[in-house]
Amino acid sequence: MRFTVDRLDHIVLTVRDRTVSASWYQRVLGMDIEEYGRNNRVALCFGGQKINLRPEGSEGWETAEGAQPGTSDLCFTTAISSDDVVRHLEKCGVVVVEGPVSRLGALGPITSVYCRDPDGNLVEIASYQG
Repeated sequence: MRFTVDRLDHIVLTVRDRTVSASWYQRVLGMDIEEYGRNNRVALCFGGQKINLRPEGSEGWETAEGAQPGTSDLCFTTAISSDDVVRHLEKCGVVVVEGPVSRLGALGPITSVYCRDPDGNLVEIASYQG
């Protein structure tokens, strides 16, 4: 039997302020905020996946060595066009750092728009429809 994995379940994002980060991802990307487990951990839920927000310096988390706020590069997909993504980001007061630009996603060609979250992580919002 060949061992394989079949999907990404969640990631852990180290943040300076989980309230600020959770609010940004909810307001800008429409994610749901969920508190869970011990110490009222916070997760961002969307499309069958989640992002756990780990406050910088927190104890009791198994996470990457040297995890720091602002060192991640994340790509999310959306069903709306890249032009609509740009308009939405501008309406939210979020600076577009690049895009729309053509890229190659996991399932084929995508059109991407890039911005940064409050910690400086690069956030790519991609559309398979252009």
